[in-house]
Amino acid sequence: MKNLKYIVLMLCSIFVIASCQEDDITFGEITAPSNIQITVDVLGADTNNPNGDGSGIVKFMASADNALSYQFVYNNVVSSAPSGLKTYSFSNLGLNTYTVSVIAVGTGGASTTEIIEVEVLSLYEPPAELITLLTGNSSRTFRIRSEVASHFGLGPIDGPLNDFYPAPPNAKEGVGMYDDRYTFNIDGTFTHNVDGTNDDPVNDPTGTVFGREGLIDELNGTGAGTVNGADIENYPYQDYSEQWTLTAPGGTETINLTGIGFIGYYIGGDHTYEIEMRTTNEMVLRSTDGNGEFDWGFILIAVD
Repeated sequence: MKNLKYIVLMLCSIFVIASCQEDDITFGEITAPSNIQITVDVLGADTNNPNGDGSGIVKFMASADNALSYQFVYNNVVSSAPSGLKTYSFSNLGLNTYTVSVIAVGTGGASTTEIIEVEVLSLYEPPAELITLLTGNSSRTFRIRSEVASHFGLGPIDGPLNDFYPAPPNAKEGVGMYDDRYTFNIDGTFTHNVDGTNDDPVNDPTGTVFGREGLIDELNGTGAGTVNGADIENYPYQDYSEQWTLTAPGGTETINLTGIGFIGYYIGGDHTYEIEMRTTNEMVLRSTDGNGEFDWGFILIAVD
C-alpha cells in the first residue's frame, strides 16, 4: 500500500508539471519590440519654413517590429496611442526643441523605448479675452450646458456640428456627464471633477464618466459601466488633472489637453477641442474621435 501511495503521488506531480508546462505554452513567447521607426510631420514645414508654420502642431507616427501598441511621453505625461499615431501642440513661443519618448509595447508587456527631439516654431499668442474666458485670469470652472438643445452630439467630420444627433435638453441625464466639472487654471493646469455634487462640503474624488465603447478603455479604469449601444454610461472614475494649452492651427482657436484629459464624453483622439463659438462665459467645442468616425460637439458654460 505504501508503494501504491508513492506511485499515486508521483503521477499527481507529473500531472501538475505537465499542466504548468501547457500553461506556459499557451501564454506565448515574451518578445520586446525592435526596429522602432518614428516619422515626424511638423505642420507647415517646407524648404523656407523647416520648423513649421508657427502653429506648433507636430504629428508623430511610430512603427516597430513585434509591437502591439505604443505610448508617447512628453513633459512626464504618458499618452496611449494604440496605432502609433500622436499629435502634439507645442505652445512655447518662439523656436524651441522638444524631447518626446516613444514606447513600443510587445507581448507580455515587454517594451522598447526610443527618444526623439524635434525643433518647432510657435508664433501663436492667445488673445487676452480668450484667456479671461477660460480662466477668469485665475481659475474658472465649466459644465456641459445640458438645459439647451444640441449641448452634445455628433456629426460628420468637418461637417455641420451635431448634424447626426443633436441631443435634446437634458437627454443624457444620469449617465455620468452632467455632474462633471472642468476647471482651467491660469498656470496651465486642467482639473476634471468627475462628480461635482459629491465634493461639497467634503472632497470626494470618486464619480463616473460617459464615453465611447472601446475608446473609453484608454482611461484604464475598472472596465465597469453600463453598455448602451456604442455608449458606456457611468464608467467609474476619479478626479484627475492634466495640462491645457491654446493653439490656432489654420486660424481656428483650439484647446489642447494632455494625457487622457477630455470634456463631456470620452472619445480618445488627439484630445484637442476646436472653439466653434465663444462668448464671455460660454463655448461651443468640436473634437474628432479616435476612430476617425465622427466630430463631436459640446456646449460649455461657466459656473462661477
